[in-house]
Amino acid sequence: MTRPRRDPRAERAALLVAPGEGTRPRLDRTVRRDGGRPRRDPRRERDGQRVPGVLRPRYDLSQVARPEAGPVHEAPRAVQAPAPTVVVLDAPAFLVLVVPDAAGGRLSPHDRQVLGAARVLAGREGGVALLAPWTCEGSGPAGADRLVRLDDPDGGDSRDYDPAGRAARVAAAIADLRPRHVLFPESPDGGDLARRVAVRLRQPLFSDVESVAAGALARPARGRRVEQRTAPGLLATLAPDAVAEYAGPPREAREIPIRVETPARAAPAILSATTIPADPATVPLGLASFVAAAGSGVTELATFREVVAALHATPGASRVLCDAGLMPRSSQVGASGTVLAATCYVALGISGAPQHLQGVAGCEHVVAVNTDLHAAMIERAGLAIVQDAQAVMPALLRLLAQDAGPTGDAP
Repeated sequence: MTRPRRDPRAERAALLVAPGEGTRPRLDRTVRRDGGRPRRDPRRERDGQRVPGVLRPRYDLSQVARPEAGPVHEAPRAVQAPAPTVVVLDAPAFLVLVVPDAAGGRLSPHDRQVLGAARVLAGREGGVALLAPWTCEGSGPAGADRLVRLDDPDGGDSRDYDPAGRAARVAAAIADLRPRHVLFPESPDGGDLARRVAVRLRQPLFSDVESVAAGALARPARGRRVEQRTAPGLLATLAPDAVAEYAGPPREAREIPIRVETPARAAPAILSATTIPADPATVPLGLASFVAAAGSGVTELATFREVVAALHATPGASRVLCDAGLMPRSSQVGASGTVLAATCYVALGISGAPQHLQGVAGCEHVVAVNTDLHAAMIERAGLAIVQDAQAVMPALLRLLAQDAGPTGDAP
């Protein structure tokens, strides 16, 4: 069997596009007539990568348009990752109890670090139990196998400031659960609670731990000139930023409500306690929990200051504005300014220089407003608004005014 003879003139005539009057002949080479691989059309592929609905031309390089399909303007399909497998521990050999601060029912970064240390002490055979008077969000992903609800037997609100009563309930829960280790965060509230519990149980407390291993705990002493090491005991407190958070698969966090019997106690000596928030305008950036910063993309600084006041945030700025004298040097955010440890950071018109990103690396939540879709701050943010900050700030003020209501109080 012989291969058929090619006819170049016939192939060229098949590719010929009907010319108009006075034009030279054109050939359509995008599709091969012999059934071979289609010829690429770079212009059509580029049109298919363009992102619709933006003023400046944007291109999604992850999407390559097929030549025969024409321009593609549909949104890329999100690839659903398989759901992580939840680790279920039915009968743990022993328990490592964690008593978090969990202000407002939310685990802080320090609380999650304590859970990470508890997972180190628990190993494969032990289980980690989280002892809290209310349900904590994200207990399973943070590494808790059990969630122990510690209800107040007197029917009071567990969020009331009663350190002596809370210490009595925690001590009774420890006597009932019989854990091998109990960990507290070395924070103003957690450290005070750990020492009260240690006095009630008459147990030694190894405080301010900075190194956790399965068989040893370590902490600095004598002005950090020496290191004290001991075998893990019953009670210990963990220093902040000493142990990494749990990064494994999510755990079950099975809820176990218990009701402990606490001895009758006298009326508390503290009749009432009120937390007085500091003025966010005068709080140092390093201690602020909510920071809103402006960059070179913000030209209306008066509107920016109104937004900061409406959000009850601490004002910050990028180095460009501080160098220009538009914002004080004390408000500069970044490696050459102030490194933040805020819970929430709002960046308005900040592209995200490397030094600035180093300053916000410790922020838990980042919200960015920028016109550049591919800016580094947009990639760092958990919530991004691709829009001009001058248009976003008045809209944000209107929404805050609506939420405040006729009384004018911010939510």
